[in-house]
Parts: sequence; structure tokens; C-alpha cells
Amino acid sequence: MEVNKPLQAVSAAGRGDGRVNVLEVIGNAGMGGMENYIKNFIAHLPANQFQVTCICPYESPFTSSLRQLGVEEIYITPVTDDPAWRSIQLTMEVARLHQTDVLHAHMPKAHILAGLAGCLVHKPVVATLHGMNVSSQELGITRAVGSHLMANCQEAYTQALAMGVPAERLGLVRNGVDTESFTPHNSGDELRKEINVPRGTPLIGFVGRLEYEKGADLFLRAVDQVHQVQPDAHFVIVGDGVMRNQLEAMCVHLRLDRNVHFVGWRADMVDIYPAFDFLAHTSRSDGTSLVLLEAMSCGCPTIGLAVGGVPEIIENEKTGFLAGAGDWEGIAFRIIQLLNQPERLESMKTDARDRVKQHFDLSANTRRIAESLRHIAFTGLNGQRHSNNSTMAQEIDGRVSFNNFKG
Repeated sequence: MEVNKPLQAVSAAGRGDGRVNVLEVIGNAGMGGMENYIKNFIAHLPANQFQVTCICPYESPFTSSLRQLGVEEIYITPVTDDPAWRSIQLTMEVARLHQTDVLHAHMPKAHILAGLAGCLVHKPVVATLHGMNVSSQELGITRAVGSHLMANCQEAYTQALAMGVPAERLGLVRNGVDTESFTPHNSGDELRKEINVPRGTPLIGFVGRLEYEKGADLFLRAVDQVHQVQPDAHFVIVGDGVMRNQLEAMCVHLRLDRNVHFVGWRADMVDIYPAFDFLAHTSRSDGTSLVLLEAMSCGCPTIGLAVGGVPEIIENEKTGFLAGAGDWEGIAFRIIQLLNQPERLESMKTDARDRVKQHFDLSANTRRIAESLRHIAFTGLNGQRHSNNSTMAQEIDGRVSFNNFKG
């Protein structure tokens, strides 16, 4: 077993506080929307009601950030599509020693590991779906081990139903954003100074991993078309990934390198979004995009491709615009349109923030997930109450169903 510290048994005497012990099994530990989701979730999970332990595939700045959030126990083991016995054994022993009530998995390979270990230690498993599709792999896992699925967009939820996932084992809770942190009050001037783009010069942003799925190449195709009409506009790409060299070469080929700025990953996104006049989201596949929510919470209108959960976020022609899947020309058209409608752009800024506060508040959505985890932990592996489901010191109404948690 590969662990970052010796395993120590947890005394049952220390379990009298009524908290639910959740084992988060995480399939990646890089920088991306899933990792940000987990950090936000843990940060807003009531500490007096839940105890969190994590399993990650490797040490990284992400695992350091989890410790800063107060997660004391983080175990390291390979998390793969075909898990080694040492990983299964570690997950089982961590679940036993920390008296885990429910295993919560992120990504299909983590779902496999959590599902196998959950069956062996007789504990329920919940897998959060972070994308717009339910893969055949994910479906096979949940049917094999009887796990629960938590979708974060309506498309994934209805697809799971259509594929035969029982409604009582399926929930829908959308992602949320901390509207107290992501606000329009920051100026964004630091980024503009860094890339030498003065206030008053149009600046359009793209944020995401530089991988095919996220569609940064589609963004650059749109930029090329916009540049021909509005040559003074500038564009910034926040993020990194395997396509960066290709994208930089594309900028040179299209003679956009003076107007497109690559700034890599940034930890100061609360200061980055306010620098944008608006954000273009050209992902080929997405669930409930945290990037869109963060930008809109900062009063930044958005233009996005209508895939997955994106149409559930952007209110077309009110908080931003939608274009069809893959329609980079539609993105370019909408960018040009907004650049020439400053009054409409200003009204969209207010509407964008209002929509996030009303429908995508992180605290409210975390409470919904916490309620479903508590209910599943209490009802146990087979969906029936067990008096020895360890941490359930507080009563939960027996009529509550996992399927009630749709928000």
C-alpha cells in the first residue's frame, strides 16, 4: 500500500458526535473543474456534521489545498481503470479504520475503486458525474455495485434515467459558486497591466484546460474572425495543457500572437474575471461549468456553445448568448455583436450575477448534497435503515428519498 502516513485506528468512542464519515475517492489531483468542485464542496460542508477523509492518486498542490481546508487524513494510492489489489485493500482498510459511512467517488476510475471497496466493506457508494454524459463504463459500475449517481446537469440526469438507472439511486444537484468571493467589485487592472491591455480596450477571456474537450482551438478560430472586424480587441487564454504549443503555433500562423495572451493557470481568478469584458466558453463537452458560474458571479457576461449543462446556466440573450455545438462562427458573431452594444453588455453584467445568486449558490447546493449523503449513509448499502449504521446519532425522516435531491 502506498500511503502518506501510517494507518491509525479511529476509536469508536470518538464517534459520539453524530457526524457522518465520508471517504472521498478522487480520480485525479491536478488542476481543473473537478478538483475545484471538490475543494468548494469540502470547504462548505458543515464540519460539525461531517468528517472527511480523502484518497488521491498522487501528491500535488491540490492535496496541499485539501489539507489547508482541514482535511487531516489524505491517503495516496494508484487510482486506475483496472485497480490493483493494493489500491482496493488500502481503500477497504481506510474505510474500516475511519469508520466510513459512505464513499463518494469522482471520475469513473475512482467509481470503480470505491464501488469494489464499498461492496467488500458493506458501505454505500455515491459517484458524482462531472460531465454531460453517462458513459457505458459508469453505467456498468453502478449496475454492478449498486451505487448511487449524482448528476450536476439535467442532460446527464435524464440520460442516466433513459439508460435504466433507478430513480431512487439518482440525484441532480447543480454545481455552485461562492458568490461572496467571486464578485464584480475587483477591478481586474492587475491582469490588464500584466499583458499591457489598457482599460477601455476590449478584452475577451477563455478559461480552461488546454485540451481538445475544452475547445480552445474553436476559441482561436472565432478570435481570427473577430480580429478581422475588430483588430483592436485583445484576448486572453487562462489555463494550460497538452495543446498549448499547438495553440501558440496556431496564433502565429493566423497572425494573432500580438492580440492573444497566454497566461497559464492562475490562483487569483477572483481578480481575473473582472478584467474581461466578457468570457467565451467553447467547450465541446461540459456539465455544469464552474468557469461559467465564476465568471457570471463576477458580473461577466458569457458566450457559450450549447452543450451539456451550458444552456442551463446561460440565459440566452439576457445573461449572455448561446451558439450551437461546435459553432465557432456563431461565437464570433456574438462577440462582435456584444462589442458593438456596450449598453446591452452592461445590463448583462447585472443579470449574470443575479442569475448565479438565485440558482447556483454554493452554500445552498452543498447543503443539498450533504443531505443526500447523510440520507444514503443512514439507509446503508441496500437502501434500508440499519441501527448499526455507525454515525447516525441524529434522526432523519424515513420518507426522504435520494431522488428528492434535485435542484
